[in-house]
Amino acid sequence: MTQNTFKNDIYEGLKSNPKSLSSKYFYDEKGDILFQRIMASDDYYLTNADNEIFSEQTQDLAKALQTGNEPFDVLELGAGDATKSTYLLQEWQNSGADFTYYPIDISSSMISYLENDMPKRVPNLKVHGLAGEYLEQVREAHHLSKRKKVILFLGSSIGNFELHEAHNFLRKLYDEIKTGDVVLVGFDLKKNPHQILKAYNDSEGITRDFNLNLLERINNELGANFDVSNFEHFPIYNPLTGACRSFLISQIPQTVQFSDGTEIHFNAFEAIDMELSQKFSIEDIDRIAMRNGFEKQPYFYDSNHYYCNAIWKK
Repeated sequence: MTQNTFKNDIYEGLKSNPKSLSSKYFYDEKGDILFQRIMASDDYYLTNADNEIFSEQTQDLAKALQTGNEPFDVLELGAGDATKSTYLLQEWQNSGADFTYYPIDISSSMISYLENDMPKRVPNLKVHGLAGEYLEQVREAHHLSKRKKVILFLGSSIGNFELHEAHNFLRKLYDEIKTGDVVLVGFDLKKNPHQILKAYNDSEGITRDFNLNLLERINNELGANFDVSNFEHFPIYNPLTGACRSFLISQIPQTVQFSDGTEIHFNAFEAIDMELSQKFSIEDIDRIAMRNGFEKQPYFYDSNHYYCNAIWKK
């Protein structure tokens, strides 16, 4: 991602009606730290549910994903701190599998961290980090190596797409990978609406700070003068559609100025659409797989059935 791309995307979002900002830009250096704090929060049930699957079903997951005894590559889209994938990488390493780990993340700082840290966590691990947009880096990984691919898209990242965007992304991913490649996709399942909403409106206010940090990033990188104290974090959940959305609400009429002279006006109580965290039923997941050409493989659940890690094959 270039600075010009960031600038163009921010301007396009803030000049649209309604205003919106892409959640992929949450992850600067401070945003990475805040997201780690969110995942450690007691209110954010997703972390424990997903970690339970990876920590307690490691061998079964690893066997279901591995493409026989042949060498393979592990591509992790949006790798973050790679906590969950470390269970699989360690299992494969212990079993003598021949593989290379390709963490892919839009955050170059996170990629640098992983390249330095992962061989300490998993001794002798071969790591080749790729910073940039997911599909572009999947294509790059195929250019670098012709081995079979195991693609990890964890943490319910698919839920950050609108449903039509999710289908579009998965169809493009399907087109980028080869026959026999496998994909593991994490889905947050529909559950008690109060529990879901609390995860995105935590008692410590970390999610609020995470959203507001994007305004601070825009100030730092584009010379804007957002006053974050003039915005309030507001999440909602629709149990019919499964959509959990986060907004920032302007509390007063205000005009934000940028260093290049651009001005963005906000009416009192005007919203910025910040993030979608879609929740799914098992039927939803089955339909998504079939619609985009994937063959269903085993599904893995936590003990409460809060979360599903679905394996698909091309």
